[in-house]
Amino acid sequence: MAVDPRTPCLVGVARRTWRDASSPEPIDQWEQVARAAAADAGAPDALGGLQRLDVVYCQSWEYDDPSGRLAARLGAAPGQHAYSGIGGSVPLRLVVAAAAAMAAGRLDLALVVGGEALATRRHLPEPPWSFAPPTPRPFPLTLDRTEAAHGIYQAYLTFALLDTARRAHLDRTVAEHRDELGALLAPLTSVAAAQPEHAWFPRERRAGELTTPTPANRMVSTPYTKLMTAVMDVDMAAAVLLATEEAADRLGVPADRRVYLRGAGAGEEPPALAARPDLWRSPALAAAVGGALGTGGADGVAHLDLYSCFASSLAFARDALGITDDRPLTVTGGLPYHGGPGSNYTTHALAAMVEVLRDDPGSLGLVTGVGMHMTHHAATLWSTTPGRAGPVEDPPAGPVEDPPAVPVTAGAEGPATVTTFSTVHHRDGPEWTALICDLPDGTRAYARMEEPPAGGDDLVGTAVTLTAGPRGVTTARR
Repeated sequence: MAVDPRTPCLVGVARRTWRDASSPEPIDQWEQVARAAAADAGAPDALGGLQRLDVVYCQSWEYDDPSGRLAARLGAAPGQHAYSGIGGSVPLRLVVAAAAAMAAGRLDLALVVGGEALATRRHLPEPPWSFAPPTPRPFPLTLDRTEAAHGIYQAYLTFALLDTARRAHLDRTVAEHRDELGALLAPLTSVAAAQPEHAWFPRERRAGELTTPTPANRMVSTPYTKLMTAVMDVDMAAAVLLATEEAADRLGVPADRRVYLRGAGAGEEPPALAARPDLWRSPALAAAVGGALGTGGADGVAHLDLYSCFASSLAFARDALGITDDRPLTVTGGLPYHGGPGSNYTTHALAAMVEVLRDDPGSLGLVTGVGMHMTHHAATLWSTTPGRAGPVEDPPAGPVEDPPAVPVTAGAEGPATVTTFSTVHHRDGPEWTALICDLPDGTRAYARMEEPPAGGDDLVGTAVTLTAGPRGVTTARR
């Protein structure tokens, strides 16, 4: 079959993990994996012809001009070079935007690259790294004020609240759900164990080992223990090189190295958790995977990497895809076991998926990304076989409101019913409990319970009384 010369494909990928706090500074990481991706394409000199360069936001170190500095290192003069915002869906969105520009005839060669040295920073608080800006820039994160006032902003808590809502919807007991979460996550550890060169924790673990709190595996935020939580303090980098079919021919990229974009989708949930009508599911995630898969559905997809920062993101994607069997859900081992280097995990997932698809020609692979608190969603479908003719579109990421968002009441007073909850733990035990509550008027409210319930208590459906306090904080009591 003749391939449209504007068809975008991944032609080179690279991923690397440094251990024992031995990582070079991030810009050195980026350069190494960028050059390795070009070598993987069989075109080591290709980087000089880059037309677009995207560097994924780095939390390890702030540079004055990250993409410009890297371009100079690579001997490139791209017409577009940019530094991204934060979020787990960012690399996929960058790749799809570049692919859309290629299909439209505006671009031929692009690189997406990122890396973190957060593990090294734990041991090197003030590293002698290069090109710091003259003044620090603000961290590019906007918090919902009402959530932040109630202490609801850490991912381990927000994803736990969603997990509890899903458990309640499925009518599971706390113990039943714990067993289900262990069964969901344990297979990821097996995938990570099979990749000791790349995975941060290449160790196979039993389900009960993951879900049972111990001194070495403390509870973080119910139902999540430490071993069920994404590990961000890693030293990892990855890059993907994207080209049109015509450019790949010109560069001499062998046909068996090319992996084509077959579909893409994106979606946005309301930023505030309490505003989402069904806290147990994500219509935006379903829209994203639906956009990537088209009418084909998940049955024909042989390989998956579903974003797995926490069990709820993995379970929501599984639900959206209608998966009920025990097929593998990751090609890396997932963020808790492979490692989740800041906003750059899905670049690693893309690199791993390309490796898998090259070994299984003609099969399909789906990679998903989740940004912030299950808010920003992206999905991409790939194969060594080109897909249907026609332009690739950078999918719109408008809000998915199905049904409309629920109003959120600040400073709520009086009776309420607990919709979902999670108890935050410190190293010595439970500290406080976060609540999202339904109010009699049909709105929702956030609240805190300063005296956590006894372990194992299920607060969902419990009647509470809310009291508005200072600084916008509402407390709840039974």
